[in-house]
Amino acid sequence: MKDIFDAQIVCSKCDTKTNKNTVEKDGFKLRYSECPKCKEKYFHPTDIKQFENFKKLRERDFLVKLRMVGNSFSVTIPKEIITFEEEFLQMEKEMDKMMRLCLDKPGRLSLEFRKIRR
Repeated sequence: MKDIFDAQIVCSKCDTKTNKNTVEKDGFKLRYSECPKCKEKYFHPTDIKQFENFKKLRERDFLVKLRMVGNSFSVTIPKEIITFEEEFLQMEKEMDKMMRLCLDKPGRLSLEFRKIRR
């Protein structure tokens, strides 16, 4: 299936061919086409939908359980977060099961689902 971003987009205001570009916002790469004349931006609908889903999840607070497993602690991760990450990773075609867990500051853990680059 072809992607809408592969097609040439013409500005609805001034009938000029747009230029493709990307912008990063909160770790998301949002694709858009921009008119060189009037600077109107047309964002990719899938990217916008994915970003809005992320914002909704980010606003929620989840209560999770901390358990002792052997000499380690484990934490349950809500299904909504895993499902979102799986969809996001599938969209980027970077399905890697390595995760990074780090202590950001006292009382705050961070879990990263992206590829670890060393």
